[in-house]
Amino acid sequence: MCPVCIFTFFHVVEKSLDRKGIDLDMTGSRKAIYFIILCLVWPLMLPLEVQASPPDRSDGYTLPPHLIQSVTEQDLYEGMVCLGMLECPVLQEADCEKAFENVKDCVVRVIMGNAYGSGILWELTADRVIIATNSHVLAYWQQEDSCLLFPQGYFVEAKVLGLSSQYDVGFLEVDNGQFTYAELERLRSAAVEAEGYEQLEPGMSMFCVGAGPEAGEMLFHEAELEDRARYIADFGAVMLYGYGFARTGMSGGGMFDGYGRLIGMVTGGTQQNEVAGVPLPSMEEAYQEVVNEASRFAVQSE
Repeated sequence: MCPVCIFTFFHVVEKSLDRKGIDLDMTGSRKAIYFIILCLVWPLMLPLEVQASPPDRSDGYTLPPHLIQSVTEQDLYEGMVCLGMLECPVLQEADCEKAFENVKDCVVRVIMGNAYGSGILWELTADRVIIATNSHVLAYWQQEDSCLLFPQGYFVEAKVLGLSSQYDVGFLEVDNGQFTYAELERLRSAAVEAEGYEQLEPGMSMFCVGAGPEAGEMLFHEAELEDRARYIADFGAVMLYGYGFARTGMSGGGMFDGYGRLIGMVTGGTQQNEVAGVPLPSMEEAYQEVVNEASRFAVQSE
């Protein structure tokens, strides 16, 4: 059986359980189920040994050789995506410096002519890569002279998927055809866990990650959380607020807790060492809005 079929079956079952009110998002439960499925599926992804046919029988009948199960690079990549294997790992104990090493590959450089900003690898799918960034960063996006630079050194084209009407959040999409499957397997998406955000309290350590002045440079600045949901008039929205440092070009980058979980998007900073970002729940709401709008547009175009 094709491994992707098994993964697809799991997601159908998962959605069915969700509709019945059975929670698979408890800490560790989803990963445990993924691991069990991987153990069951992995043997199916290994090629079977070809055995020589036994000598011809006296009646002239020859037994056929064993069939070889083949799995494509696409199957393997899609399986890894379904299992969450291409998501940044989360630490068991908070340590901002160690967490940075885990998440630095999920923040990209958004290049727009002579300007630049940052973006977060939000989601990997079977056919595209989704990047989240600030709408004010995408105000400089021109299709003819803009691109993305991934930490692995890949320069790729992208197009705007959509902008939120309510938050300073927009999304870019990248056609997976610009990568080999080996390159796709090196990418990492941010760990998006709602419970991580809900557990935030004033005084907790966090850190900001964004593009630096030099091409390929990634900046890391520790910060202290003051409020996970403070209304800030300058942004006209509820923001994640703390004390730390963010410089020009980091807008659209990631704000992470000490475990390496995404908690917000770097949006602004002051000379008084204040930082503010779009909170994770607002990012999730913005993505759903953009996806819904893109779906409506696709239906109207048919």
